[in-house]
Amino acid sequence: MPVVRAAGRLLLLESEALPPLLRRARPGQFDLPSVLPGWSIRDVLAHCGAALAGFAQGTVGPFTPEANQVQVDERASWPLDRVLDELFGSYEAAAARIDELGGPADGLGLGEWIHGGDVRDPLGEPDAYRSAGIDLAMPLISARSVDREAAAVEVSVDGEPVPFGVGDPVATLTTDVSTFVRLVAGRSPDPDRYRLVGDVAADDLRLFT
Repeated sequence: MPVVRAAGRLLLLESEALPPLLRRARPGQFDLPSVLPGWSIRDVLAHCGAALAGFAQGTVGPFTPEANQVQVDERASWPLDRVLDELFGSYEAAAARIDELGGPADGLGLGEWIHGGDVRDPLGEPDAYRSAGIDLAMPLISARSVDREAAAVEVSVDGEPVPFGVGDPVATLTTDVSTFVRLVAGRSPDPDRYRLVGDVAADDLRLFT
């Protein structure tokens, strides 16, 4: 079952990288708070499993904060192994469906990869938001900025230009890869690690709700 789309490949890379990390984690670490307000590592994993399982079965969203919280709450009583089994067992089918749809679900693959950073970060993993697949993720971020009709920004990431937004540039951004991912994902970037000049605020770069 070859998956040819970048978002599908990105999701499969995450399916290889995340399970070994989680199997090494101590049970108490799953209760550590993530960068997402009110959510622990376990909550992030429950959300990812619910989203991927539903998507693989033909259900798409709604990925609103309220709907996401309902799914997390529904899994609060599940044993941790069941939460992980749902997640690990859904990667391949979800990646295949992303490929089948040919573009409309690319944001899901990218979003799930970003959630991998939400898990790595509180576990103290280095480069939490620069994990395997970053070379696939960057063009997907650029494409999502166009789909979302974000204001055009001249972006330089580690000295390399990254297309962002539509129209004539109204600002410039200079930063590193991890911080750029945090910015577009709304993941509390360190303000000392980026320079944004122009008619755009940091929150305007956010591509996920």
